[in-house]
Amino acid sequence: MKKLTLGFCALVALSASAFAGETYSKESKAVVPPPCPEWYADNEFNLSLSGVFAFSGDDDDDNNNFNNSNWDNAWGGAIDAKYFFRRYFGIGVQGFFLATDSDDDNNGFAGNNDDDEGVGGVLGTFTVRFPGKCSRFAPYVWIGGGGVWGGDNDDFVLNAAGGVVRVNGDSDDGHAMGQVGGGFEVRFTPHVGWQNDISWNIVSGSDNNFGMARTGINFAF
Repeated sequence: MKKLTLGFCALVALSASAFAGETYSKESKAVVPPPCPEWYADNEFNLSLSGVFAFSGDDDDDNNNFNNSNWDNAWGGAIDAKYFFRRYFGIGVQGFFLATDSDDDNNGFAGNNDDDEGVGGVLGTFTVRFPGKCSRFAPYVWIGGGGVWGGDNDDFVLNAAGGVVRVNGDSDDGHAMGQVGGGFEVRFTPHVGWQNDISWNIVSGSDNNFGMARTGINFAF
């Protein structure tokens, strides 16, 4: 009887040890590392403010952007609003303004006037971005279409004395414009990032095409 009792107690002790070991094993397997942060989200509204440098796409200084404007490069600013209905795809509106300083020498025509002018544009855009998993870095590309206005569309004609005069001053003519571009963003937080990109802008007439580089801050909501 004593042997039977001792054997029963030993069996209970072994069973308890095995159960305790199994419980510890299950608990240890349940411990997992915390998920990595997601820096880019679905259903995200972005608002970016950028400084802009624009450069002419025409090597012939006598016929650069917007007819007789003759500007080679310009500085300005841009604002861009986008809504990403998926973390990879967004639609938006872009606006920009360039402070151009043209030299209307026009092949030696009289006047040689330096004019402070402006060029502005508004476009609708479609953006595809490629955020890496757990990464702050996201390249993106986009296409856009809209309109641009400004520059100097003055005409130069011969007067009765045989000299060249400037007539029909008009800097408000509009042009259709297409845009393609690409760049990247780096997020400091899920709501604030730094973006850099470059675009090529196609305006009516190959002499009017120009490039535009931007750098600025993006706010995500």
